[in-house]
Amino acid sequence: MVPKPASDSSRSQTLDRGLRALNVIATSTMPMTIDEVASQLELGRSVTYRIIRTLEDHRLVRRDPSGRLTGDTHLVALAGGVRNDLQATATPILTHLANTLEMTAFLVVSDGQEAVTVQVVEPIHTTAHVAYRPGTRHPLTRGAPGIVLLAGEEPTKGERPEIASARESGWAYSEGEVIDGMASIAAPVSTGDGATKAALAVVHLAISLDSATVAPPVTAAARELGLALS
Repeated sequence: MVPKPASDSSRSQTLDRGLRALNVIATSTMPMTIDEVASQLELGRSVTYRIIRTLEDHRLVRRDPSGRLTGDTHLVALAGGVRNDLQATATPILTHLANTLEMTAFLVVSDGQEAVTVQVVEPIHTTAHVAYRPGTRHPLTRGAPGIVLLAGEEPTKGERPEIASARESGWAYSEGEVIDGMASIAAPVSTGDGATKAALAVVHLAISLDSATVAPPVTAAARELGLALS
């Protein structure tokens, strides 16, 4: 279920429901039915239907031929402006890394207790590579990008040992924590003031990702981006 915010008369319940519905649809890995959205929001079908119709009117949501819901064109346009300075600076660095390693490279930021992929660059000249979608979310405690984002914070009691290791090494490795059979290496994007702004990562089949070979170019790319943002 999508968590409900605390009751507050200064907030709009209608807008909150619409944004929660949009979040459910936009982050789903599969197109959803209205009933599925209603279940996630814990709302009645008629209320959910009115929300969906409004989102459709603004081209934020559309229905495919089977009636299932996905994000529409205007949602893409809005997303293009998210952290635009970070993404614009990261694009050539991610592109170079993706094509050098022949792996999908991506940029992740923290949003509360979640890691959110905001930018993905796939290699151009490969016979096969991993497709990864911007907007993908997962808990910060899972996956290499989340680990290095947490490593940029003060140590906490009971944190994963991998987080402490990432503080020491400057990078993290994970396998099968976000996508089964896939491994990821990530490094923190830190600016001159020491703040971790994002995680830069690559993803590939676990059996073909050699951390000793891949980690140095990933950390170098993250360091380059951090300097560019400083």
